[in-house]
Amino acid sequence: MATKISDSLRALTPELRYEPTTKRIRALLGDQPVLDSRSAVVLWEPRRVVPCYAVPANDVVGVLSPAAPQPPGPDTRPVLHPGIPFGRHSSPGKPLDVSAAGQTAAGGAFELEDPDLAGYVAFDPDAFGWLEEDDAVQSHPRDPFHRVDIRHSSRHVLVSSGGLVLAESTAPVMVFETNLVERTYLPAADINWDQLITTDSVTLCPYKGTASYWRLAGGSGEDVAWSYQEPLPPAAEIAGLVCFYANLVDVKEL
Repeated sequence: MATKISDSLRALTPELRYEPTTKRIRALLGDQPVLDSRSAVVLWEPRRVVPCYAVPANDVVGVLSPAAPQPPGPDTRPVLHPGIPFGRHSSPGKPLDVSAAGQTAAGGAFELEDPDLAGYVAFDPDAFGWLEEDDAVQSHPRDPFHRVDIRHSSRHVLVSSGGLVLAESTAPVMVFETNLVERTYLPAADINWDQLITTDSVTLCPYKGTASYWRLAGGSGEDVAWSYQEPLPPAAEIAGLVCFYANLVDVKEL
């Protein structure tokens, strides 16, 4: 019987998962190093969607100490989405504070009890600055099983809301990203900017970079569109293009 690979990977979500990397991984607390490892693993705690890094304790140059007690009991939600803090652990282990040069990341590390990862300590992606080799990594580590494919298209796309045309284009750029719905990015010249207002929202993506957002003029204030003005090099082709949330406005092909 044939196996759909994505289903097999999804079936592993309830388990503690890891994948070794040969990259040199470093973390900084402020400007102080806290770890330097060539034996890191990309780690997903059970039900976690996005990974963190774990390294052997011998590669930690900061000071690890027991963290304050956490609320009792595991987090039993079916999926721990990216917005759920690192401190909500779903595998056995000990939360740790990480200190360096008078600075402390409370609960910024987690000593794993799993026998296959004995001696490894996981680190909060958001509490530190990260380097892979000499390149900065933002948000969380890149998933080695995650792809972002960017393709130019001639689809005729119309975006509207309440009868108002927000954008229309025959030159979209399609973004196909593992385990996510396809996204349609449109040239800035094809956007009806009179219907959009810039917001203060900012998000980080380890694959594409820093996104800025817009809401509808006269709308509820909810972000409906975003753009990567200065994307990371692998996503350079979507620089300045605009994408709309298809669940908040009407995005259709003509």
